[in-house]
Amino acid sequence: MHLIEVSVRKDGITVSGHAGYAETGKDIVCAGVTALIQTLIKSVNDLTEDKIQYEIMPGWADIHFRDLSEESKFLVDSFFLGVCNIANEFPDHVRIM
Repeated sequence: MHLIEVSVRKDGITVSGHAGYAETGKDIVCAGVTALIQTLIKSVNDLTEDKIQYEIMPGWADIHFRDLSEESKFLVDSFFLGVCNIANEFPDHVRIM
């Protein structure tokens, strides 16, 4: 079974797996989650003074942070809203942990 698991913790976010909604390169679920996580990383880095650590590769992303500013918390909340929308639309392919 293919599934993207999203784990949101107090000190970070981990996204792992593949949705399996469609073939590689045409999977809109994977593309949506990937766009959200990449936008979160870029937004925190470019729009705030906060420092985060992250590692990202196909099928896996891990972000660690602490003491986030209100701006970064807002960006994390926005990511969470987006990924929850995808999980609600495609519950067999995305799970929030």
